[in-house]
Amino acid sequence: MQINATFLGQGIAFAILIWFSWKFIWPPLMRAIEERQQKIAEGLAAADNSQKALAQAQEKVNDELKAARAKANEIIEQAHQRANQIVDAAKVEAIAEGARQKALVDSEIEASANRAREDLRRQVSLLAVSGAEKLLRREIDPAAHKALLDELAAEI
Repeated sequence: MQINATFLGQGIAFAILIWFSWKFIWPPLMRAIEERQQKIAEGLAAADNSQKALAQAQEKVNDELKAARAKANEIIEQAHQRANQIVDAAKVEAIAEGARQKALVDSEIEASANRAREDLRRQVSLLAVSGAEKLLRREIDPAAHKALLDELAAEI
């Protein structure tokens, strides 16, 4: 095989092509590849951070929900206690009102009984005076006296 000028020209052209590629094409190409690798790495790191932030946010949401449920249960319990207090207060007030009305009725009954006694005493005294008057008008006779007393007793 003979080395001729064509082969030598092709070798020189190939060497110039390699030098040109190494000097002007390869560095921007490697820079683009490295930038792409760096962007991919940053994207993966951002995705990992986002997943961690999402997990933390989810934990925080769960904690807030637990706290809200506990607060709601506490409010419901307080409402039940307040309702029981209101019912108990209403019972006490009803009992007090019943006792007050009973005392009022008892005092009315007592007053009515006192009026009835006074009326009865007045009627008894009128009857006694009337009986005494009748006895004095008649002559003093034991039979008539007994009859008037029996009559007076029947009226009372």
